[in-house]
Amino acid sequence: MSEIVAYHEAGHVFVAYYVGARVRSVTIEPDRDEGPERYGDTQVLWQRSRYSPRELAEKEIQVALGGPVAEMIHSGDPFHPAFVAEWSADWQAAWRSAAVLIADEAKRMKYLEQVSIQLHRLLSRDDHWAALAAVVDNLLAHERLDEEELSEIIQAWMR
Repeated sequence: MSEIVAYHEAGHVFVAYYVGARVRSVTIEPDRDEGPERYGDTQVLWQRSRYSPRELAEKEIQVALGGPVAEMIHSGDPFHPAFVAEWSADWQAAWRSAAVLIADEAKRMKYLEQVSIQLHRLLSRDDHWAALAAVVDNLLAHERLDEEELSEIIQAWMR
């Protein structure tokens, strides 16, 4: 179970870095608090003043869907992100952010499906998948990575 969670969280991490966000931390052993039960957690930091509301929404959508897409690639299963219970928080985050862009729900669904397809292509690139896999390896070894560790791992692959 922890391997698939590591791929999921690494998908969020990679996409966050790719779109210009910072990642405070990522873990495959989150604290059990009063929030919803989760298997992993990625804390993304946005410099909101750098982006228009539209740009920020687009980036938030990509980061939210990055985890499910990475998990799909790893497993080889072409699931729809809206229909996997474990991905519901990610899908809901993407759906809310997409509401800023598209009011019509049918068009919003189509848009999110297109973003998922684009992310699949992005993450499937050998160099990007290698960076994501490096995050996975480190997560499996340490269970939690902080911003400095993540930056070092990602930068080694993004040159």
